Amino acid sequence: MTGIGATRPLPIAVDTMGGDHAPEEVIAGAVDAFREHGVGLVLVGQAPRIRQELDRHGFVGKIPIVHADEALDMGEGALASWRKPRSSIAIACHLVRQGRASALVSAGSTAGVVATSRLRLKGQQGVMRPAIAVTLPTRPRPTILLDAGATADVKPEGLVQFAALGTAYAQILLGGEDRSYRPTVGLLNIGAEPGKGDKLTKRAHELLAGGGHGIEFAGNVEGHDLLSGRVDVVVADGFTGNIALKTMEGTIRTAFTEVRDAMSGGAAARMGALLQRRRMRELRDRLDPDTYGGGVLLGLNGTVVIAHGASRARAITSACELADRLAAGRIVERIRDQVALTRTSRFGRRTHGERDTPTDDGAAAATERKDTPPVA
Repeated sequence: MTGIGATRPLPIAVDTMGGDHAPEEVIAGAVDAFREHGVGLVLVGQAPRIRQELDRHGFVGKIPIVHADEALDMGEGALASWRKPRSSIAIACHLVRQGRASALVSAGSTAGVVATSRLRLKGQQGVMRPAIAVTLPTRPRPTILLDAGATADVKPEGLVQFAALGTAYAQILLGGEDRSYRPTVGLLNIGAEPGKGDKLTKRAHELLAGGGHGIEFAGNVEGHDLLSGRVDVVVADGFTGNIALKTMEGTIRTAFTEVRDAMSGGAAARMGALLQRRRMRELRDRLDPDTYGGGVLLGLNGTVVIAHGASRARAITSACELADRLAAGRIVERIRDQVALTRTSRFGRRTHGERDTPTDDGAAAATERKDTPPVA
């Protein structure tokens, strides 16, 4: 599924070595995305293991492979991006930066994926900090929450930019072909009134309510609004957003378990469960994070989809589809245009994305030319 755009984007680079069930489940999911949905792919990782798995699926020679010597362990953090410059996620980033892939998918350590992507892809011009956007299972359509953990400390101007990132993302994910679609944005806070919150959220509310930035601001939203579908995009700093997301995930998982146990407790309950089987299956699918493909790291010079570390094949397939759709919708360009509307004098003097390291761009480019192996 390509979504927006008349031509199919470049292939999606899949980090086959990232995740608790890599590479078997990752490659199985990638093969399904290629076979069932026509998503163009390039598989990055240890070539012999990739070929072995492709042979099991009967797809040897049908999907390109790029070899990577190393892989990030699931327990490794941000420093792994420096310690392992030839990891599978680093090579996948190189492919995106060199224009050989349109996006990347990884189920590796979130800290490692975020750090490596920021180091290799760099921040987009005008973007202060990147954010992870996740999809919440609301009705009648999903709600986007960001930041879900990429940037814990952020300034009020940064929250305004998160609103811009979320707006661009929602236009593709929720708006589809409707170019006039303007998603509504809410600021996660402890109260709906404009004067509520700490210094960060009060000032962010002032900036968002002031207008002139192309964002349809709907005011503050509270924690109980997250699954109500009141707004299309909910904005928070990464610390707050991550806690809110994990709280919801745990609550949904517990509630679904309780319902399932209650419906299997006796003969009458089991009969009722049988009659409601289709509705229960629909509910399970709607609440299952695997359906949505994972989080998207927004604000870099490339599209990065981060699947859950425990992802099985189905989740990887969804992540590949999501990456393909965002690439076809030109998400990087959409973000650039949306962020440009927020760059006024009151949002600070910075005009370029913050450097994550003092590394010289020329040296980084030279490293990419030297380190990125050819397609196998």
